[in-house]
Amino acid sequence: MHVRTAKDIGTFIRDQRKRQKLDQATLASLIGVNRRWVMEVERGKPRAEIGLVLKALEALGLDLSIDRREMPGSTRDALDIVDIDAIVRNAKGPAT
Repeated sequence: MHVRTAKDIGTFIRDQRKRQKLDQATLASLIGVNRRWVMEVERGKPRAEIGLVLKALEALGLDLSIDRREMPGSTRDALDIVDIDAIVRNAKGPAT
């Protein structure tokens, strides 16, 4: 799913909550917020605290992945791509 707005992520959270048969109060309890916060986020509240949104995703068993998309007229080359897995492997050093 491509998320471009607060409403998109709110819709996704609501959909996943319902699929898991959780009510708003239960999700709120898992996150440590009140039901009103869940209602506002599901409606696309643009100023929702990102840390709490991430906790909501975690409570639903979801991961957030960010991908770089091509921009029109972009001249990005291979040097602009960051491989976080390679960075972690290099930081750990050679396998023994």
